[in-house]
This record gives sequence, structure tokens and C-alpha cells, in this order.
Amino acid sequence: MIKSFSKINLSLRVLSKKKNGLHNIETNSFLINIYDEILISKIRNRDDQIVFKGKYKNFIKSKKNTIKETLKHLRENNLIDIEKKFKIVINKKIPVFAGLGGGSSNAYFVADHLIKKKLSRTVLRNLAKKVGSDLELFRFKQVYQKSLTKIVKYTKNFRLYLVLVFPNLKCPTREIYLRVNQFSTRSRSKYINIINKNKLLNLLKYERNDLQEVAIKKFPIIRKIINFIQVQENCHFARMTGSGSACFGVFNTAISAKNALRLFKKKYPKYWCVVTRTI
Repeated sequence: MIKSFSKINLSLRVLSKKKNGLHNIETNSFLINIYDEILISKIRNRDDQIVFKGKYKNFIKSKKNTIKETLKHLRENNLIDIEKKFKIVINKKIPVFAGLGGGSSNAYFVADHLIKKKLSRTVLRNLAKKVGSDLELFRFKQVYQKSLTKIVKYTKNFRLYLVLVFPNLKCPTREIYLRVNQFSTRSRSKYINIINKNKLLNLLKYERNDLQEVAIKKFPIIRKIINFIQVQENCHFARMTGSGSACFGVFNTAISAKNALRLFKKKYPKYWCVVTRTI
């Protein structure tokens, strides 16, 4: 079984819009211990069999999805045998349209499994053009993305505890980005040189997600969720991840996060919410 991990954008600045329509961003992106489960087996069929299971399966298009696009791209570039077919079963545990990168994660971990050592940065960038510009964020567990084309992994792995909330609201990435009409300057912080956890958290506390206010205009409840998480005991900071609508708070300890989760479930019992950690 392959674990297809989700990611959290601890910060996200939208720097500009490129001529190809993509947005140049700066982000601190960490993988977290929430994942889809993927099973891959070879079959003797004319076509691949791609099966989505789980709570969020109905949000995935059967005719066009990141798994199909990945297999097509790998075959067109002779990275897998064109004659070999696969049955791929994905148990969707990562909320869809939440800003957690589930589709890109699935594409990355399937490609990594099928071509292993051939999954170079060049291959990743070409594949990203087909399935999502955030694909390369899944190459390492914790990265600082200075720009759309410059991603560097942290030298130290940080253990952070989080309360993660998905208010069951769909925030399509393209739609949210299209509503951005102001751009940020680059951060002056030298994130990649940081090895002290408290220093990292203190810098991130005063960061932002430039997509957050855009999403709040569409779904005002997001602000209430963030504010509620923020005031819980031992919460360093709270904000939205990616293009939303999932929100998170970073806590000192697992116990603090669990206490906050209990209070959140009491106030918002219908929302999906869990305690998780970075990996």
C-alpha cells in the first residue's frame, strides 16, 4: 500500500501572474500525516482500471483525473511500457477541493512508484504541466518554495502538531487564483537556513496566505473558523492552507491540539476535523 500524503501551506505569497496563466508563488509547504491509500497491480487488459473509493470518491472525475493524466504522460515519454496496464485503487481520505494537494499527491506517488529512479526534477516539471503546478512540493517532506521554479528542502525536519479543519466547502484552485488582483513582495526571511523550531514558528506567525481573503469573500465562515482556532490555548497561529477551504492551527504539543479539537468539534460538529502532524 502506497501512502499518498497531503500537504499544508504554512505560508503562501502570490508574487505575480506569468504569461502562461500560472501564478508565481512563495510558500512553506510541509507534508502531513493525512494520506490517501493507493494499491497498484499489473493486469492483462486493453485499458487501465482506475478505481476511486472512500468518502470523497464522488468528487473525482472518472474520465479525467490526475492518475489518468500521469499514466498517459509516462507512456508518451517512454517512462513506462506502453503495453503494460495497471489496476490502481485509490482510497480517498484527503478532502477534495480543500487546498491539501490530494490530486497532485496521487500523481506524484503513483509516478514515483512506477518509474522510481527515473523520476528526475525534469520529469516532475514536465508532469506538473499536465496535473498541477504544486506537484514538485511532494518530492520532499518539508520545503521552502522561493518561486514557481525554485524549491529547496529544509535541512532539518520539524515536528509540528496541527488541528486541521475542512468545512465541506469546495474551493476550486483555478477559481480562487483567478480572483487574486493584488500581489505580494518576497519575504525577507531566510527560511531555508532555519534550524530552530521556535524561530521558524515566530517567523511564520507573521506570515500570511494571500489566497485566504479571496476564499473568505466566497465563504465568510472560513474567517470564523480561523479565528476560533487561533484563540485556543497554545496555538501559535492559524490560517487557511493553499486555495482552501481547509484551515489549520499549529500547536505546541499533541495534547494542546487534541484539546482544541475537542472544543472545535463541540462548536462545529458537522465539519471534518482531525489532529495531525508534519512528517
